Amino acid sequence: MRAPRAGAALLLALMVQACGDGSNQLPQGNASSAIRQAGDSTPLVAPVDSSGATPMKERVAVVGLLNKRNGLTRDLKMKPGEALRVGDAIVRLRACEATAPWEEQKEVGAFVQLDVRSPQDDKWRRAFSGWLFRERPDRNVVQHPIYDVWVKSCEMSWPETGPDTLKAAEKSGAKANAAAAPGPSDNSVDSSPSSTPASAEPSND
Repeated sequence: MRAPRAGAALLLALMVQACGDGSNQLPQGNASSAIRQAGDSTPLVAPVDSSGATPMKERVAVVGLLNKRNGLTRDLKMKPGEALRVGDAIVRLRACEATAPWEEQKEVGAFVQLDVRSPQDDKWRRAFSGWLFRERPDRNVVQHPIYDVWVKSCEMSWPETGPDTLKAAEKSGAKANAAAAPGPSDNSVDSSPSSTPASAEPSND
């Protein structure tokens, strides 16, 4: 039986890890990862690991980017560890997560960083770094006068069963077989009528 709220606990662990590894510091020349230009048609596929959930580096997230000046929005499709530049904005995806199918509360989240180039000095500065949640956008708000980002999806899969999972039908069948099988004491019991030993019979002498 899986522990309740396992997905939420995993999200919290990822948040702590991402916030504590220095990844939320100001970018140093934006050289921490390769930057793709908007419109790059390189396919992003998220293969499934049959032994568990899709590995983090193979997940694919869609992040929305809004330019408030012209009202244009873009859907940025990328994997964790990638960065995509659109004009004077660079969106970096550090992680994405979706709760498992057996979770009661469905949530999709992504750890996103937004770097914006200032026209005054032509330098890049970090405008936002943190977790964004599709179902609860009010949990973390991107406060920037020009750009806004939000998470739209995280493509990943969870296994339906694990090595410790036993289906209900198989469990009931195992109980029935155990009940029908003879117990270890059945073979040691003599079912024939008991007879009096010869030494115990009364003597006619």
